[in-house]
Amino acid sequence: MPLPARLTRESATITAMVEIYCCNNHGSPKGTICESCSEFLEYAQKRLSHCPFQEQKPTCGKCTVHCYKEEMQDRARRIMRYSGPRMIWNHPLMAFLHLLDGKKEVPDLQSCRQAEKNQPKNDRGPRKS
Repeated sequence: MPLPARLTRESATITAMVEIYCCNNHGSPKGTICESCSEFLEYAQKRLSHCPFQEQKPTCGKCTVHCYKEEMQDRARRIMRYSGPRMIWNHPLMAFLHLLDGKKEVPDLQSCRQAEKNQPKNDRGPRKS
């Protein structure tokens, strides 16, 4: 099942950030990532697809649900701190939209779950396993 638009954009953003980080820190050719970064990206995208906020997802820095294991959370923090400022030059529109997302109010998890329950079954996004 495809991700909602908000999560699709978040997935593209984390992919771009990992590519910038890997290229500059691991020497990977532009547009590719090393095995270690690939494992992290796969993990991040899996967690993203299970996000309980779905379309109302806040940026990870403002999120009230920390869904990454501690080791992966540290890697994400390193990648985002390095790549974030560089996104302005490499992906200006993505960076701008991410900044706008960071200004949005963090939704209440209970209201997001209630809204999901009220949707018809065929309209629901991916569920947490």
